[in-house]
Amino acid sequence: MQMQEKTMVADTLAGINGELVRYAEMIPQTENKELKQCLKQLRNACEQSQEELYQIARDKQYYVPASKATAEEIQHVKGLFTTGTL
Repeated sequence: MQMQEKTMVADTLAGINGELVRYAEMIPQTENKELKQCLKQLRNACEQSQEELYQIARDKQYYVPASKATAEEIQHVKGLFTTGTL
């Protein structure tokens, strides 16, 4: 069975997103400045790859983002943060 391009793109994006989570966990826990800088560079390259692949997925309509939040929804979320509800 041949894997569909859409599935491969989705799987790759999921993998990249997982890598980004790991970098987010490792960077603040690292005391070695050189290692921290190296991890940040790797994270930045990973984010660039994610953005490029995301754009390809959008261009090919493999991914359709959710509709934009309304002004009311944005204000509601801002209110949650400013009132300390979260």
